[in-house]
Amino acid sequence: MRVLVVEDSDRLRAAVAKALRRSGYAVDEADNGEDGLWRVREETYDAVVLDVMMPKLDGLTVLARLRGEGDRTPVLLLTARNTIEDRVAGLRSGADDYLGKPFALAELLARVDAMCRRHFDHPATTVEVGDLVVDTDARSATRGDDALALTAREYRLLHVMALQAGKVMSRTELERHLYDEMASPMSNVVDATVYQLRRKLAAAGSGKPLIHTRRGHGYVMEEEP
Repeated sequence: MRVLVVEDSDRLRAAVAKALRRSGYAVDEADNGEDGLWRVREETYDAVVLDVMMPKLDGLTVLARLRGEGDRTPVLLLTARNTIEDRVAGLRSGADDYLGKPFALAELLARVDAMCRRHFDHPATTVEVGDLVVDTDARSATRGDDALALTAREYRLLHVMALQAGKVMSRTELERHLYDEMASPMSNVVDATVYQLRRKLAAAGSGKPLIHTRRGHGYVMEEEP
C-alpha cells in the first residue's frame, strides 16, 4: 500500500510517515498543498493524509480540485480546527475521514487502514483467498493451520494481491503499491518476491498454487480448481 502525507509541519509529517512505514506502508511526503496536488496527479496512491491549513494551497482546495477532476483516492483530513462545522465542511468537500489535532498515531493508522480497505471494497479486517487468511490488523497471514513467516515486503505484496484477488496486476502496478519515492527497486524485485511467496505458500495449508503468472501481463492471485 502506498500513502501520501501532505503536512507543512516537518515534525508531525516525519512522525506520521515513520508510523505508517513501520506499519508496512510505502510513504511519500509533501510539505505544501501545491506539491501534494501535483504528486496525486502524477502517482497512484491508496490513500492521502492531508492537512487542512497549509501554504500555497490549503487542504480543502486540494481536495476540491482532486474531486473535481474525478480523482477518488481516499483522503483523511488533518486539522486543528475541530468544530462540527469544520468537520462537516471537510466531509462535504469530499473527504473520506476527518481527524482533529492533536491525535494518537494509533488512531490515524486505524483510520488509514479502514480507508484502504473500503477503497478496495473490503471493509473487513481479514482477507481470505481459499485457505489463505490475511489479517490486516495483526499484519500477519496464515494458510490452513500454518502461520506464514513473511518479510515486510512479502506481506505488502501478499496483502495487495489478496485484496485484488482475481485481478491481473502488472509488475509496474505492484511496484507502485510496494515502493515510495525513496526506494530504488531492482528491475526483478517483484518477480523475486513473488517467487519467495510462492515457495512459502506451497509449504503451508493445502499447498495449492495461489499466485499465477499471466505471460505478458503480470500476476494474479486466485484459487484454481
